[in-house]
Amino acid sequence: MDRNIDKKEARTRNASASNNETTREDLGETLKNIHTDGVLTKDQQELLEKLDRESSTRTLANSTLAKLFYAACIAVSLYHFLTAYVGTPVVLKHRSLHVAMMLALGFVMYPFGKRSSRSSVTWVDWILIVLSFVVPVYVWGDYLGVIERAGRPNTNDLIMASILVFLVLESSRRITGWALPVLSLVFIAYGLWGRNLPGLFGHRGYTWLQLSNHFFANTEGIYGSSVSVSASYIFLFILFGAIMGKSGMGAFFNDIAMALAGHTKGGPAKVAVIASGFLGSINGSAVANVVTTGAFTIPLMKKTGYSKEFAGAVEASASVGGQLLPPIMGAAAFIMAENLGVKYSVIIVHAAIPALLYYLGIIIQVQMRASKNKLLGLPKDQLPKARLVMKDKGHLLLPIVFLLYMLFFSGTTVIYSAFLTIIATIVVACLKPSTRMSVRDILDAFAEGARQTVSVAIACACVGIIVGVSSKTGFGLTMANTIIALGAQSLLFTLVFTMITCMILGMGLPSIPAYIITATIAAPALAKLGIPAIAAHMFAFYFAMFANLTPPVALAAFAAAGLSGGNPMKTGFASVKLAIAGFIVPYMFIYSPQLLLIDTSLAEGIRVSVGACFGVFLIGAAVEGFLFTRMNPILRVISMGGALCLISSEFYSDIVGIVIFAALIAVQRILAKRDGTLA
Repeated sequence: MDRNIDKKEARTRNASASNNETTREDLGETLKNIHTDGVLTKDQQELLEKLDRESSTRTLANSTLAKLFYAACIAVSLYHFLTAYVGTPVVLKHRSLHVAMMLALGFVMYPFGKRSSRSSVTWVDWILIVLSFVVPVYVWGDYLGVIERAGRPNTNDLIMASILVFLVLESSRRITGWALPVLSLVFIAYGLWGRNLPGLFGHRGYTWLQLSNHFFANTEGIYGSSVSVSASYIFLFILFGAIMGKSGMGAFFNDIAMALAGHTKGGPAKVAVIASGFLGSINGSAVANVVTTGAFTIPLMKKTGYSKEFAGAVEASASVGGQLLPPIMGAAAFIMAENLGVKYSVIIVHAAIPALLYYLGIIIQVQMRASKNKLLGLPKDQLPKARLVMKDKGHLLLPIVFLLYMLFFSGTTVIYSAFLTIIATIVVACLKPSTRMSVRDILDAFAEGARQTVSVAIACACVGIIVGVSSKTGFGLTMANTIIALGAQSLLFTLVFTMITCMILGMGLPSIPAYIITATIAAPALAKLGIPAIAAHMFAFYFAMFANLTPPVALAAFAAAGLSGGNPMKTGFASVKLAIAGFIVPYMFIYSPQLLLIDTSLAEGIRVSVGACFGVFLIGAAVEGFLFTRMNPILRVISMGGALCLISSEFYSDIVGIVIFAALIAVQRILAKRDGTLA
């Protein structure tokens, strides 16, 4: 029976190889027809707008209004750019003005609903824009009074606070959809009527006067730490990303990935992983990254021989992982640094090894799938040459090197480092004609930076309502105690319940508010069990991000399916399978904090990291059911068992895992030689 199955598989592999040889002849023509400059077609743009509410914006028909809006966006960027150098106004003044500018831009960019005009600003929008600036005018005009009356608000304070909450909720609804504002309303209701709840979740109860003033007049509500980060770090790094995009960084990442990996087995899939990882770290939007990079990688993967669902899954899993990858981490690292009270550079160091393990897991599965199905790479003679790509655009890496130097060695603030890096990017881009930006390009980048920040800033403001209620009522601590109780004081069960909580809270939410909410509600549960704070926050962050991959709400996977033509749900499950290392890595660094380089020596860090690499390799082999040849169910179970042994940092469990790894290699080589499949 087994011999008949082996013969059938051999015939399938031979047929696949024959088809791939024919396909390889057509790949050169396919490459010529696929653009790698990141410019989307009309259909791709429509797909992006359909799945990503943040990308569904107005196109103003009135040229005068369009020019005024363009100028306003540039002015907003210049305000944030220049205050990074000269210093910002006092806290509430600066944050209230930042939120007002983001609200005003948002009401211009995003229509009220699907039936509203997508080419003109309505009279309702103009009223909301005016109201957006009424709040900061009030704060700036009576700043000392607002501060002194915090906790004892008057009628005017109540009116301003109510206007602010309404504007933030409405803007958030337009931009991100119903999930975040509805969740915020649920928390407001909890703050108002929680006194009527029995048991742990009951509290003393608060009036609207007390709650609204908490959102408005201090730094624990809407104008809290998330808006602080949005008004400083996030805005500047989004602006940095826009400048980099105008200089041709996206095309550079695509070309260098094609040059390095395009010719290898299953090359297009590896190109997708590399390019999407780099771009995802900078732009921070998984769905936008899928559509932008996937526009050229997904057709190539399909042409090479990958299924529609697998091609979409590769792009989705790699795009989501970009937000885990230093140095930018999709801007979430800045909020994590603010929450933990540590330097941004510290977050980068802690995040590096787990992120690389995640991408290693995807690359291993891609390689094994290509070997199993005998998929070829792209024609090397028709790919970009790495030497020529580096000669033409390699200097664009200098601003990133400069940024890392400023963050780690200069001793300056992150904000000032970002300011100097933006200037350095403009200067470096001028070194070659192919990347040189005109004045109009720079102005376009400044305008684009402001537009891209709107969705992030409004989400941060809206999530401030949730954080404000949690701090006022003690809900975060109560939730932490509940998770621990459900876990019966067991670390493993508590981790599982925390994971489930994070993924549920992260469904349908943009990545940054998803992290903020999960960090507020779920991370304290782990901290109470003695887990280092950075490990607890990273654990919550990972699973908040993976909500973008996990059905039934898997926006990144659905976007990839829209490009590949595959089944959305199947693409979602294939994405989870590809990202399986990412679901296990957080458990690894909880049980082995050395992976986060926490309180460890260099030797110990290397030992644990190497063991984790072996573990990720075994996970990939178990999931794909292939190493040198196909693996039967028993070997797959043994492989996963070896991976689990390597999760722990215990020396003896690592030894068991390494022995299993070596034995599996030996057995697979023997079986591959017997089957004649060993290359």
